[in-house]
Amino acid sequence: MRFLFSHFFLPDFCVLTFPFTIQNNFARTRIAPTPSGFLHLGNVFSFALTAALARQTNASIFLRIDDLDHERVQPAYLQDIFDTLAFLDIPCDDGPRNVDDFQNHFSQLLREALYHQRLQSLRDQHLLFACNCSRKQLAGHEGYPGTCRHKNLDPDAPDVAWRIVTGDQPVVSFHNIDGSWTTAALPAAMTDFIVRRRDGKAAYQLSSLADDAFYQTDLIVRGQDLLDSTLAQSFLSSLMPDHPLQHVSFFHHPLLLNSEGEKLSKSAGSISIQYLRTRGYSAAAVYDLIAKRIHPDFEAGSWQELAACFFKSHAF
Repeated sequence: MRFLFSHFFLPDFCVLTFPFTIQNNFARTRIAPTPSGFLHLGNVFSFALTAALARQTNASIFLRIDDLDHERVQPAYLQDIFDTLAFLDIPCDDGPRNVDDFQNHFSQLLREALYHQRLQSLRDQHLLFACNCSRKQLAGHEGYPGTCRHKNLDPDAPDVAWRIVTGDQPVVSFHNIDGSWTTAALPAAMTDFIVRRRDGKAAYQLSSLADDAFYQTDLIVRGQDLLDSTLAQSFLSSLMPDHPLQHVSFFHHPLLLNSEGEKLSKSAGSISIQYLRTRGYSAAAVYDLIAKRIHPDFEAGSWQELAACFFKSHAF
């Protein structure tokens, strides 16, 4: 594996310093895994950076598990989240403590009324349209080609998705952890993105935004692969009366990549923590494995050391 960044500077010792200025303290950040596969090294790397930034900025860490896509959720994957966090001693200050607690008090299925309330608000503003395009019909298009935008399909008809009207790549801004702003055009891949799926469930961009607003998250740490999602959610937020992401700060970190230069993913069968545990790896050995796949001379035996080495070694 290698890192998205190509130049490394090995720190003499691991002291938690940041190559950027953090202007504010924050109230809450979150770790937000999806139980669609066993957690892998890339997930742990992101969790470590989240925890480090939380402790530096006095933010509490909330465990938010995204389980709305029930077709991909499996009990073993859900239990793996709690097992992995406990095994690696990754702190979570708030949120579910076990599977039963999650299912009874924190599952996204318990907040569907909240999602539909936000969907209805967008619908009342005439910002949505119904779409019955299949994935096969849309294959080969970088973004949505506008097929159903003016068909005036019934939004209450069965088996239709709801899409947000984005227009022609509008300019979107969001706030960074160092106090700066990022301003960029909404990527073509996010043209008229889906906010409600064909099965009637809220889509990821809508549910993620709604959850962060509900749990009063003001610092979001995520990989650079989710930059497009940040832009989509920021655009969505700007259309809502309460503009829930207006005062949220973001940090997008580089990704761990495999030997072929591809990001680690559950669907690609990337090395899972569950696999390593069953083969006798200790938590310290897992952290050291991640550190050495960033750079062969790095050493880390905890999430604190892993994060410290990373932040000391990069100038963003």
